[in-house]
Amino acid sequence: MQDSPALNFAAVLCSDGPHPALPEAQRIFAPFIGSWDLIVRWFDAQGERAREERGEWHFAWVLEGRAIQDVWIVPQRDERAVRPEAGEYGTSLRFYDRDIDAWRSTWIGPFHRYLRRFTARRAGDEVVLETLEDEAPPPMRWIFFDIQADAFRWRNEVLDNGRWRVQQTFDATRRPGHG
Repeated sequence: MQDSPALNFAAVLCSDGPHPALPEAQRIFAPFIGSWDLIVRWFDAQGERAREERGEWHFAWVLEGRAIQDVWIVPQRDERAVRPEAGEYGTSLRFYDRDIDAWRSTWIGPFHRYLRRFTARRAGDEVVLETLEDEAPPPMRWIFFDIQADAFRWRNEVLDNGRWRVQQTFDATRRPGHG
């Protein structure tokens, strides 16, 4: 029996945990390892809910445990067959860079041709990702908050006329047995 290329790729990409060289205090994305069900909401410029979808988000240690990769899927896979144009199926790759004492993160959303680069740091009980200064405008930040073992919340904010405006929120619930 021949090995599947996808299984071989997953075996060399995925790691069982963080690399020992990654400082314990910098394992800021570790609480998200596993699989999550999402309620995703988009908001218009006036702050009114414009759309709501179910989604899923999967996080894993990768590259010898030196990085964390996630896959974000909206709508959920079981809905994509009938609504493939309704959302995105994208990924982020994140790694800690000791030279800047922060995580570097790149989001890739191929359907909408999105590419965003961020730096991420812990801010109190939150994890805050901010677009790089040379990133295409407008400035954006992504914030993980209300982080618990089986749930967290997330919001996407954009700088609009000098004020941060919420564009999108996620309510995430850990899938049973996926932690």
